[in-house]
Amino acid sequence: MSIWMILPVSLPAFTITGIWVVYAMALHNQHVCPVDNWLYNQSCEMELPLQRGPVLCCTLDNVPLISKCGTLPPESCFFSLICSTGSFMVMVIVLLRYAHVIEKQQHCMLNTAGLSTGWICAAGLIMVGNFQVDHAKVLHYVGAGVAFPTSMLFLCLQCALSYRLAKTQSDYNMAYLRCTMSLLAFVSLVLSGVFFIQESFVLQHASAVFEWVFCLIIMLFYGTFAFEFGGVSGDTLMVLAKGGAQGQDGVCGRGEPAPGGEPLGCRKDPRPPVMTSSINMQTLEAGGWS
Repeated sequence: MSIWMILPVSLPAFTITGIWVVYAMALHNQHVCPVDNWLYNQSCEMELPLQRGPVLCCTLDNVPLISKCGTLPPESCFFSLICSTGSFMVMVIVLLRYAHVIEKQQHCMLNTAGLSTGWICAAGLIMVGNFQVDHAKVLHYVGAGVAFPTSMLFLCLQCALSYRLAKTQSDYNMAYLRCTMSLLAFVSLVLSGVFFIQESFVLQHASAVFEWVFCLIIMLFYGTFAFEFGGVSGDTLMVLAKGGAQGQDGVCGRGEPAPGGEPLGCRKDPRPPVMTSSINMQTLEAGGWS
C-alpha cells in the first residue's frame, strides 16, 4: 500500500466539494438561479441580486453553468483557486500514471498520448478558472474548448491502456468500470454541447445540468487511479528521474507484435551491436601478433 493512492482520491474530494461550495456561494449571493429552477424569462424588472422574495425572476444570464457560478466575486476567487489547484493535481496524477505504466510494462504510444492529453487538459482548466466568462469570454471559451475534448480523449486512452494492461479479474473489472464512466461522460458532453447552442430556456438549463454531470464523472474517473497507485513506489519515481526509462524488455501492453515482429509501440535501440572481441582479434592478426 502506497501513500500515493491518497492523491487520486483527494482530487475528486477537493474539486467536487469545491465547485459545490462555489455554487452555494453564487446561489446565496443570487448570482445564479437554483439548479431545480426551469423557468426563465426574456428579461426582468430587477437584476437577480437585487430581487427579494421566494420567487425569483431568472434570465439566461442566470443559468447555473459551472463557469457562471464562478464569474463574480467572492466565488470567482474560490473558483480560480479550485481550478488552479485541481490542474496541478491532474498534472501530477497523469505523470505518475505515465511512470507507473512504464515501470510495469513498457513505453508505448498510448501511454505517451495519455500524458500529453492529460497535461493539455490541465492547461485548459487553468484558463477556464482564471479567465471568467463574463470578463474574458474568448479566453474562457478557448480554455473550455481545450479542456473538455482533451479530458474526454484522456478517458478513452486510459480505458484502452487499462484493458491492454489487465492481467487479473480485478484489473478487467476496473477497465470495464472506466469504459462505462467514459461512455457516460461522452453522452453528457455531447448533450451539454448540443443543448448549449439552442435558444430554448429548458435546453439551456439542461445543458448546465449535463455539464455538471460531465465534470463530476471526470473527477470520479481520476479517483479510480487509486487502484493502481497503491503499487507506486520509489522505483516508479526513479523511472521519471531517468527520463522515462523502459521497463521489462520486449513487453508493451500485451506484447502484440507489429508487422516487423517487434512489440507494438515499443522503442528499440536502432544501433547495431558492436562485436568488440572480433574487432580486437582482427587488429592483432593484422599487426603480426597471431
